[in-house]
Amino acid sequence: MRNSFSLFACLVLVGVLASGCTGAQEKLGRGMGNTFEIVRGGETFRTMENTAMFDSPDAAYTTGFVKGFGRTLARTGIGIYEVVTFPLPPYRPLFTDHFAPEPVYPVSYKPGLVSDSIYDTDAYSGYSGGDVAPLVPGSKFRIFDTH
Repeated sequence: MRNSFSLFACLVLVGVLASGCTGAQEKLGRGMGNTFEIVRGGETFRTMENTAMFDSPDAAYTTGFVKGFGRTLARTGIGIYEVVTFPLPPYRPLFTDHFAPEPVYPVSYKPGLVSDSIYDTDAYSGYSGGDVAPLVPGSKFRIFDTH
């Protein structure tokens, strides 16, 4: 009886978590993006850039770095909280009065997709690039890489 109950509880938990609740999926994705902010460092660089533009260039490397690193730690903490609590409501972004819901980038940087055969089409030259033999070292075919 006890084993069947724990098996049933595990199946119910897996069913609830894998049911496709859009709010939980968005919360998990947003949380993962915010958790890796400490590796990405976008909040630090953005704060340093804003400090250089609005205060002074001298303060960017000192005050801007300290403020940005603090914001990076706060965003990472928000991300860890969202990853841990993603199956539980509320599913809306947290602390939006102080932080943007999605990770930020410096104004001078515009992110884009990598030039890869997944995203690039072969409409221009007939070749889309990519790996010829992915398991063989040095087999990259990048002759038409224009990005």
